Amino acid sequence: MPRTPNEYAVHLLLDSGHREEVRFPTFQEFQKWYTGVLTPKHDSHEFINVPIKNIQGEYLVVRPSKILGIRVEPVFNTSIER
Repeated sequence: MPRTPNEYAVHLLLDSGHREEVRFPTFQEFQKWYTGVLTPKHDSHEFINVPIKNIQGEYLVVRPSKILGIRVEPVFNTSIER
């Protein structure tokens, strides 16, 4: 039986060398943000909001044209710390 992730960590690699991590509760929430907000403005120099799951009402603001890569990592909460 496959495990179900508790949330998804999304790592944004920016062209300045900075790396930012934001978390989404489901993969569908990430896809909704990615296809609805990021993809339409992928070459824009205007700021877009990236929701931060852990802090209500707080956002990371980035320029979509400065995002070089995105890594999506499933996070499994277990009783064993690794």
